[in-house]
Amino acid sequence: MTDNVYLLFPIFYAVLNAASFTLYGLDKFKAKRQKWRISEQTLLIVSFFGPMGAWLGMQRFRHKTQKPLFKSLVPLFVGIHIVFVIWINL
Repeated sequence: MTDNVYLLFPIFYAVLNAASFTLYGLDKFKAKRQKWRISEQTLLIVSFFGPMGAWLGMQRFRHKTQKPLFKSLVPLFVGIHIVFVIWINL
């Protein structure tokens, strides 16, 4: 049973990061077309759970890169996740 968890977690984590990346791209797409946008709160929540995808989305789509809140929190979330991964592997 625990072997399945070790196999499913990386897949689940990759899906979260892919979703985060996609939401940043979608919000940038909508911003260019002056359409209904994804709220900053939603983007930050998704960034907390999928920070690598959020950071890559910010860089790839050049989206939210000038917002101080995003410039500070998304890298912080990435750091927290890296520390957590190192901690659980000790």
